[in-house]
Amino acid sequence: MNKISIVIPVYNEEKYIIQVLAKILALKYGVWQKEIIIVDDGSTDQTALQLKKYLKKHPKSFKLITLKQNQGKGEAVKRGFLISSGEIVMIQDADLEYDPKNHLNMLQTFANFNADVVYGSRFITNEPRRVMYFWHYFANLIITFLSNLFTNLNLTDVETGQKAFKGSLIRKIAPSLKAKRFGFEIEITAKLSKIKKIKIFEVGVSYNGRSYEEGKKITWRDGLLAIWQVLRFNLWGK
Repeated sequence: MNKISIVIPVYNEEKYIIQVLAKILALKYGVWQKEIIIVDDGSTDQTALQLKKYLKKHPKSFKLITLKQNQGKGEAVKRGFLISSGEIVMIQDADLEYDPKNHLNMLQTFANFNADVVYGSRFITNEPRRVMYFWHYFANLIITFLSNLFTNLNLTDVETGQKAFKGSLIRKIAPSLKAKRFGFEIEITAKLSKIKKIKIFEVGVSYNGRSYEEGKKITWRDGLLAIWQVLRFNLWGK
């Protein structure tokens, strides 16, 4: 049986984490066996307690990694990648901005086109997409443009939080990943672009973005840092 590893980085998501896990457990993946890897990235709210209670009810359904201090999304997903065993490894954020139902279309792209990597794009989609902050959208356009300029790829959404990889590929790359925070999105794209004959696809995904009042964490500082990361990982590779 084929296996998909779903890596879920979590930081202070007491409001949403159980909903995410329940949705993934309920979702039918056909022939795919699910390996669900949760990385609690030093949460300081009730996330850890909620996970403990939920996992006690489903002891065989999840693997849990707990980091004592917050390291950032890049480090969290790296830890998940390193213990994954699936033929496909996918990232699922813990805030429900990206619906787990998007996994099915992404998985189908691996099967239909022998993809090596699939990015879920918020901007080439017929799926529902919540209308949010213009300046976030504009910053994403600039960051994606700059990334494409250096990588020679034609992605529409480099900062998407929903990415999937062949397991053998991402486990080979994972030990070299250095970005701790949201720079992961830029770093992994830069590294992938340097691999010859790799097949990268995009598929449209639904997106229910959060406001800051609802718990959104990314800020303008992360946008500026992403521009620096484009230069860092494409020009110097480290």
